[in-house]
Amino acid sequence: MKNNETQENEGLLVRRIKNGTVIDHISPGEALNVVKILGITGTTQEALSIATNVPSRNMGKKDIVKLNNRELSKEEVDRIALISPKATINIIRNFKVFEKKGVETPTLIEGLVRCPNPGCISNTHEPIRSRFSVKEKGLHCIYCDWVITGDIPSHII
Repeated sequence: MKNNETQENEGLLVRRIKNGTVIDHISPGEALNVVKILGITGTTQEALSIATNVPSRNMGKKDIVKLNNRELSKEEVDRIALISPKATINIIRNFKVFEKKGVETPTLIEGLVRCPNPGCISNTHEPIRSRFSVKEKGLHCIYCDWVITGDIPSHII
């Protein structure tokens, strides 16, 4: 006879994917933000699985996102790093992990975040992209010195 904990955990299994990406070790509660910044909505065609606040030996709790038949670009991985710097990206091919890597928080991001300062030159019709340096305390706009310290997902373009 199996114990109750084993029986409960059996129901948490998510089907393996043949090809695609598994984003693992997402900070707990951030999976829906990851999906949002990847541009996945109810009207897009991606098949995905989301697990939130699942037990993790290293993190206590974590979120997981599985995307069928999609591999992420460097820009998409950089966006994930901004909200979940401990996330790992697993590229799956033919049901096997083809590549596994951690995200790296960039020191400079360009065109990924909208400056909240309405007077910033990056919010005008000038032909420039937003530029932020990534600091320990937040994101620092190169053009107007505005600092984003919280709710980074809402500023990601």
